[in-house]
Amino acid sequence: MDILLVEDDERIVEFVRRGLKAEGYTVDVARTGQEAAALGTAGAYRLIILDRKLPDITGVEVCERLRADRVETPILMLTAMDTVQDKVTGLRSGADDYMTKPFSFEELLARIEALTRRTGGGLKTESRELRIADLVLNQETHEVRRGNQVIDLTPKEFALLESFMRAPGKVLSRTRILEQVWGYSADPMTNVVDVYVRQLRRKIDEGYEHKLLKTVRGYGYKLDASRESEAFAQGGA
Repeated sequence: MDILLVEDDERIVEFVRRGLKAEGYTVDVARTGQEAAALGTAGAYRLIILDRKLPDITGVEVCERLRADRVETPILMLTAMDTVQDKVTGLRSGADDYMTKPFSFEELLARIEALTRRTGGGLKTESRELRIADLVLNQETHEVRRGNQVIDLTPKEFALLESFMRAPGKVLSRTRILEQVWGYSADPMTNVVDVYVRQLRRKIDEGYEHKLLKTVRGYGYKLDASRESEAFAQGGA
C-alpha cells in the first residue's frame, strides 16, 4: 500500500483517489478515525493524507495515536479548518504538513512529492529528465530536445509538454490540462488549450515521420510513442 487517504466526503475521496491513481500511486481509503488509526498502525504506508473532521474521532486524535504508537509515516492534514491556531494544533499533534480546502490537485501532488522526498520514502524516483521516444525534457535546465535538435518552448508550452510527459500514453482532457497548466481560474470555455496544443505539435512533431502528440477525438490529447492511430495527430487541434 502506498498512500492512506482518511476522508469521509465521497466527492473528495473520488477526486483525490482518481488523481493519485492516474499518477501511478496506490490508494487505500479510511472513512473513520478508528479505521485510520488501525490501518495506519498496521499498514506499510508511505504517506497518510488525513482529514481533521471525521465521524467519530478527530484527525488530531488519529495523529496523536499514531505518533504515540511510534508510527513515523509522513502525515499531511487536509482540512477546511484554516485558522492559524488550527494549523498549529494540527502540526503539534504530529502532522508533517497542513493543507486547507478547497485545494488544487497539483499543489497536493507537489506536497506529497516533497514530503516523501524529505523523509526518504519517495513513492517514485524523480528523474531530472522525462523521455518519450526521442523526445527529452530536462526538468532542471528546462531544455527540450528531439533527437539532437534543441526545441525552443515558451514557459506555457514547456508546462504543457511536461504535463503530457508525466502521463505518457494517457489521454488528458482539456479540463485537466487547463487545471494543470493554467489553474482553476481559467475559463473552461476558452480555446487556449487547442491553440497551445497546435503550437506545441508544430514544434515537436513537424518534420518528423513519427508523430507523438495525438488527438483523441471527443476526449482530449495524449503524448504517445506508439505508432497506432497516428492519423489522429494529423487533423484537428
